[in-house]
Amino acid sequence: MDMNKPISSALRSEAARNEAEQFRQLAEEARQVRDHDREALETIRQEREQLRDTAETARSSSEEARIAAEYARQAVVDAGRATADTLNATLEQMKVVEEMRRTLREMKDVTKLDSN
Repeated sequence: MDMNKPISSALRSEAARNEAEQFRQLAEEARQVRDHDREALETIRQEREQLRDTAETARSSSEEARIAAEYARQAVVDAGRATADTLNATLEQMKVVEEMRRTLREMKDVTKLDSN
């Protein structure tokens, strides 16, 4: 039995080495999975950052468009006021011309009466 003891011990040592190797392989696989997950998370973080940048650019563009639309609206209001002012001035000029015609007709009528 003395002879079986070294074989048994050698088998146990070999089994322990095999088990240790399996644990080492499992640890290596776990490290690879962890590294892969870390890379995937970094990719997701970068994509989120890009989306944030894109959203900020869109927000900024939207604000610029809103400001431009406000300037355009104000320009339309100003143009409407200018048109109304021009129409009022034209109306006043037409009233003056009509008053001058009326005065001229009255003067002609007075002249006709005087000549008769």
